[in-house]
Amino acid sequence: MAALSSNLLMVAFFLYLASTIFFAVSITGKKWRDKQGEMSGNRWGTFGFISAIVGFLFAMGYFITRWIVAGHAPVSNMFEYTTFLGIMVGLAFIIIYAIYRSNILGLFSMPTVMLIIAYASIFPSEVAPLIPALQSIWLKIHVITTALGQGILAIGFAAGLIYLLRTIDYSKKDKKTRSLEFILYSIIATVGFILVGYLFNALNYEASFSYVNEKDQPAEMVYNLPPLLGPNEGQLLTEDRMSPWLEMPAWLRSDDANTVVWALLAGIVLYWLLRLIFRKPIGAQIQPILKGVNADRVDELSYRAIAIGFPIFTLGGLIFAMIWAQIAWTRFWGWDPKEVWALITFLFYAAYLHLRLSKGWHGERSAWLCVIGFAIIMFNLVFVNLVIAGLHSYA
Repeated sequence: MAALSSNLLMVAFFLYLASTIFFAVSITGKKWRDKQGEMSGNRWGTFGFISAIVGFLFAMGYFITRWIVAGHAPVSNMFEYTTFLGIMVGLAFIIIYAIYRSNILGLFSMPTVMLIIAYASIFPSEVAPLIPALQSIWLKIHVITTALGQGILAIGFAAGLIYLLRTIDYSKKDKKTRSLEFILYSIIATVGFILVGYLFNALNYEASFSYVNEKDQPAEMVYNLPPLLGPNEGQLLTEDRMSPWLEMPAWLRSDDANTVVWALLAGIVLYWLLRLIFRKPIGAQIQPILKGVNADRVDELSYRAIAIGFPIFTLGGLIFAMIWAQIAWTRFWGWDPKEVWALITFLFYAAYLHLRLSKGWHGERSAWLCVIGFAIIMFNLVFVNLVIAGLHSYA
């Protein structure tokens, strides 16, 4: 059953890839594109939509079969939650596409789903029993609702990114173009990290350290990437492995901080390699594809996605989370890093809606907020979850 679950997820991944290809043909294939351009539904866009639906069904097949194998909702660790987040982005896209029929949104959303699922595959995927802290019905209620809300907000990010790539003038080298290039670099860094992770995984790389954990007890830490950053007062146990360049403070989870550094370095190498190939900024290379996009409609689409996703995220990420915290820890709020960043996310999107509805922030300013909001979500998922030790570190 576990093998079946993994195979279903792999099939879903390739169906999302097929969906991406269909949407790309619907946008760039002049022979097949209709006169109304990328925002209308043509047959290649329909094929992409159908492939996305079938991919989602296979992904849910993975989710259900893994639930059966594990005996609990498979959202309890980084592999399971990140994979489920990718599935929810796929579901959110299906819902939004059914309303707006935006092929260009599919061209950006499907790679986002693939990237999140591929990123999840870097983490250990073995089925493990729930630790006592997670043995609650609120695990399903809190985490699943949060992931659905974040998935819909991710569609707002994709639409906001499309708007910026469509409208920003790349003939000028200013803060806007540099900021947009940094966003594209961040996406490329994720791709680079996935490639590095697969490379060292294929080489069966491991480096073990002994160290003293936060409870002042002897412990062992295993690195799956060469240790650029080592544990605080750590001792390398594995022979023929490089020594760390730097030693991390005790409050940082050094193996995950090492992972973040590898992602940044891989991103730098891959980004500049692409720059050398294209001989222009990445955004300037993408922009001609978006020439026929209706910017106002994309702006409206991003707002609608956030207007739907924000209350769902608030329900799961704050209200249900506080109820569970009261049950598990006898307090609604404790200023744990994960809780703080969930609150920051809520306040940011609340500010977005206020500025949009009351202050008339449409177009470019609104698009920047869509992109920054999702960056906060990913910072909470990746950096806060992995690097900063807290009550949610078990995830």
